[in-house]
Amino acid sequence: MTATAAPQASKHWPASIYRRPDGGVERGLSPARLRDIVRAGEGELWVDVDSTDLHQHALLEKVFEFHPLAVEDTLSPRTRVKLEEYDRYVFVVMAGVAFDQATPNPFDLQTSNLYFFLGKNFLVTVHAIPSVGCDAARDRLLRSPDLLARGAEMTMHHIIDQAVDTYFPLVEELNGMVDGLEQKLFEEFDEGLIHEIFKAKRSTFGLRRHIGPLREVLNILTNRPCGYIRPETQLYYRDVYDHTIRLMESVDTTRDLLAGVLETYLSQTSNRMNRVMKQLSIVATVALPLIVIAGIYGMNFSRMPLIHDALGFWVAVASMVMVSLAIVWWLKNRKWL
Repeated sequence: MTATAAPQASKHWPASIYRRPDGGVERGLSPARLRDIVRAGEGELWVDVDSTDLHQHALLEKVFEFHPLAVEDTLSPRTRVKLEEYDRYVFVVMAGVAFDQATPNPFDLQTSNLYFFLGKNFLVTVHAIPSVGCDAARDRLLRSPDLLARGAEMTMHHIIDQAVDTYFPLVEELNGMVDGLEQKLFEEFDEGLIHEIFKAKRSTFGLRRHIGPLREVLNILTNRPCGYIRPETQLYYRDVYDHTIRLMESVDTTRDLLAGVLETYLSQTSNRMNRVMKQLSIVATVALPLIVIAGIYGMNFSRMPLIHDALGFWVAVASMVMVSLAIVWWLKNRKWL
């Protein structure tokens, strides 16, 4: 087996690895060579395109002749996760998700799309930021180029599998954060906790919004006949599909846990309000008879019992004290105090 590299490779050439039908391996291919390989339809080719490099991105339409709408999708970070079938290839979009370390909010998510063009003898991946799956696949193929002989669809499977695996620690970390919110809720009531709960809830729904469509895409790749994925290879995609099902179950569990945390928070808020209202009601109940007595003796009449008596004031005060003590005793007897 021989390995060749294109001389004087341009920095605008995408990363590429090609396994010829005779077993030879070529790397760092020029656009002209890429065009010849695609037209010949022989061997196995993987090209990794950096969409931030306009020269590399232009190859998608000029060299590979992909549909302009699909090429346009690779420039939009808001392109939804999907699968589209064309005459010479299938176009797959998946989203990579990570917690955004650049913001103070620990629940903020950073998303980036990864695009696949899978054809008869080629795989083209497109992304704007470094991809864990693509980096792992590149390292693996550089060590063992013969792995390309298993087909471009297996390279795509490896990349998707690596990308899906990055979701698991993300979901586990989110579960840990939600457990922390629950523990904090029972240790000390904090009115600001409601903001953290809704931030976690938004992150959970964000994860579900990305994993759900990806599960459907993998379901199609697993069960629907495809001219670019062999039936024996679909078994490997089924394994990744099972991973997405587990992820959805974990995210749904987190969502249910958050619903319980929110319900507990609202119950605690209601209980605190009830305690405050109870205390205010007790104060009002004790004070009401005193206000009545004071109001009666505060009326501007000249003839009232004890109004001119020297002990009248003390009798009124004693009456207030006795009435207050009687009300307090009654409240305690009813176990309201």
